[in-house]
Amino acid sequence: MDRALARTTAALRAIRPVDGLLAAVTFVAVLAGTARFGGRLDAAGALPLALWLGLLLLVRRRWPLAVLLLSVQAVVVFRTSGLTDIGWVWPVSAAYACLAADDRPGRPGLLRAAAVGVTALLLAAGWELPTAGSPREALGSLGAEALWLALLLATATAYRNRLRWRAELDARLLRAARERDLEAGRRIAEARLEIARELHDVVGHTLTVVGLQLRVATESLDDSPAEARAALTTAQEVRTAAVRDLRALVHVLRAPGEPAHPSPSPSPEEPAAGVPELAALVARTRTPSLAVRLETTGDPAAVPAPVSLAVHRLVQEALTNTARHSGAARADVTVHCAADRVEVTVSDDGPTPQGPAAAPGHGIRGMTERVHALGGELTAGRPGDGGGWLVRAVIPVPGFRP
Repeated sequence: MDRALARTTAALRAIRPVDGLLAAVTFVAVLAGTARFGGRLDAAGALPLALWLGLLLLVRRRWPLAVLLLSVQAVVVFRTSGLTDIGWVWPVSAAYACLAADDRPGRPGLLRAAAVGVTALLLAAGWELPTAGSPREALGSLGAEALWLALLLATATAYRNRLRWRAELDARLLRAARERDLEAGRRIAEARLEIARELHDVVGHTLTVVGLQLRVATESLDDSPAEARAALTTAQEVRTAAVRDLRALVHVLRAPGEPAHPSPSPSPEEPAAGVPELAALVARTRTPSLAVRLETTGDPAAVPAPVSLAVHRLVQEALTNTARHSGAARADVTVHCAADRVEVTVSDDGPTPQGPAAAPGHGIRGMTERVHALGGELTAGRPGDGGGWLVRAVIPVPGFRP
């Protein structure tokens, strides 16, 4: 009892204004149609039928099939009892359309509405043909009812298909929005990774070179003041270039529209890091305890900017690792700029470390990611039993074919 009451309460709460409007329209339409087609309008026939059909539509959302069956049953009862003499299908038009347009999963509303309609027409034929004045009149009336039923079902099917199309369109738009969000997140992650690589390369190289030059200045301060002065000048130049690069990275991280730092900006004539600037990079890294040789073949100016920057950063990181970790006395840098690729080799003669090999750090990982992002390949490791360390990369140049 309590469960039935709860269901009834839920059904009443589900009634919406459009349901009341549909019930009122059905009530008026049944009475107007009866009058229009010459039927009887009395308190025992058309009026209670119209009221019953209208009230049933108030719960059509919760029980569409039950509403249609009860409505058809009411029409059959009133017609066979002689209480009304107009219509078999059209008084129940709203119930047919509501069930046929029902698009909820697992509810074949169209098939159910068609089955109920055909059954009602068969009952109507069994009643009309024996009792009608002429078979032609009965067939004409039943034909009109059948055409009206087909029109109702077709209209409801079109409406249902439109609802499905709208739902599919909304799902596609939502899926596209999610894909755009994922793509934006992926690009942000890639940008953060790129900035992290740049920060690692700039800061690591700057600290290493400045440390080397300061050590040279300290060791030669008494014996060779000119050499100490030159080392300090080199350290100052490296520091200035690093500050310029860091300001550029910070500018990228600023929010759109946020004003830049009031400090002076670098001159537009200052070149960006690339293959042509490798000579200056090697000169800054070279110290009395570390001899660095650079050999460049081909045309460095023809290398595209992304590849040129990657080569510069790769050599920078490799020399930084050599100066910081290897204890080498000599390092060789070879860059070959071909039409379809750039080959980079950085090797040193550092002693072979004892014990197990250390896991690759952020520097090697950053070099690998940078080269792979351009479609190239990188190898780093000991070239053999003679000691030392070798970094070799091959980066394709886009737009050219061998």
